[in-house]
Amino acid sequence: FSLQCELNEMKSGGTPLSSAAILPSPLLLWRFKVLLFFFWGFSCCKIGWDSVLRMSADLQDLFLYEAFLYYNPLLLMTMMVWFWGINLWVFSLANIGYAKIFDLDQSHLTHHDIWKCATWMTIIVPTSMTAYLYLYSHGEVSLAASQPVLLYAAFAMTLIFPFDIFYLSSRYFLLRTIWRILLPLQAISFPDFFLADIFTSMSKVFSDLERSICRMVHRQVASIAWFEADSVCGSHSVAIPTVLMLPYIFRLFQCLRQYKDTKEKTALFNALKYSTAVPVIFLSALKYHVFPEKWIGFYRPLWLFWSVLNSLYSFYWDVTRDWDLSCFTRIFKFSKPHIVSQLLYGRTWV
Repeated sequence: FSLQCELNEMKSGGTPLSSAAILPSPLLLWRFKVLLFFFWGFSCCKIGWDSVLRMSADLQDLFLYEAFLYYNPLLLMTMMVWFWGINLWVFSLANIGYAKIFDLDQSHLTHHDIWKCATWMTIIVPTSMTAYLYLYSHGEVSLAASQPVLLYAAFAMTLIFPFDIFYLSSRYFLLRTIWRILLPLQAISFPDFFLADIFTSMSKVFSDLERSICRMVHRQVASIAWFEADSVCGSHSVAIPTVLMLPYIFRLFQCLRQYKDTKEKTALFNALKYSTAVPVIFLSALKYHVFPEKWIGFYRPLWLFWSVLNSLYSFYWDVTRDWDLSCFTRIFKFSKPHIVSQLLYGRTWV
């Protein structure tokens, strides 16, 4: 009624109606988006669960594992993007100039932009997974097999898209950094080793990604020949331990390059830390290529030795070098509360 009155006033030459007055409030829009998001999540869970129940009992566990295999890498990458946005948010609250630290340009992504990307990834990946389960349970096997293929292709195309949309400068900054990690022929910058360190934490994600892509290349997605596909792209594949070792080898080369540039022996000790991960991965993969009695009698003790050595060395290095917790020990030992407060607020680190 009030809107009609204002329209009549406009027709009669009264005060023009402001466009902002007829728009919903930002709080109302935010509540509507949250409600829509929860409705979408409930729908995906409901459709996916009903689709699994439609399958025969001997195929339920099998295809749940297969769906987990295809979508687990992207789900973990989505979680990583969410946490990276949280990191940038904390940096901004602490007034840490992360743009200068990471050598970012003026058009770098803020935590709001990162969260937008993470939100879209959170929507797209589970939707594709739900469509995969739904189509297979209803007999549309070829359409179901196309879902993870289309999803991976869409992510790859978005990353290398050459036009100035979808944060072109940030995407190409990421690609350039990855290229510098693959070929450490130049001086190592902070973004180089920081992203390479993230890759070492995601080595298992990359191995699952390789297995998923391998099954897609061999056209064995949503196929009844599941065990045949696992024999080609499963634990016996040489590609899996290779992909697992690559992030540690990249960091090893970066440390050697850093020693070449700075002549600091600390870089050599850091390289030694990453080199201890290679025997662990190699011996773990060797389990599937030797007789069980030979594995138990000879290779398993070697695997345990290198595993313990790598774990203790990595833990010692993280505590004393990467985290530098020794400074906290000295601080509390000499009882300097003003330095403690500076550390807690991040001023000393900056």
